[in-house]
Amino acid sequence: MIEQRFPLDGNAAGGPLTRLFAADITGAIVTCVGCGREGPLATLALYGRESGLILRCPGCATINLRFLDTGKTMHLDLRGCALLTIHEAGSA
Repeated sequence: MIEQRFPLDGNAAGGPLTRLFAADITGAIVTCVGCGREGPLATLALYGRESGLILRCPGCATINLRFLDTGKTMHLDLRGCALLTIHEAGSA
């Protein structure tokens, strides 16, 4: 294995990340930073909608995800999510 001496820039991550952002996110497993609960994103409690999406852990009410779409830009905040696990379609 050849060790890479110099880091590449973020463009090199574009291909692999395309798979992530094209996935059905509702089945993604969210690990809550507040209480450690693991469960599908679809089980989180949704607040907001007009002003943006706020998804809270049903176990401890920690905000796991914030999403705002202004039409020109999209903002995704995952600070309350310790880990987001996405399985390929057809796998578990």
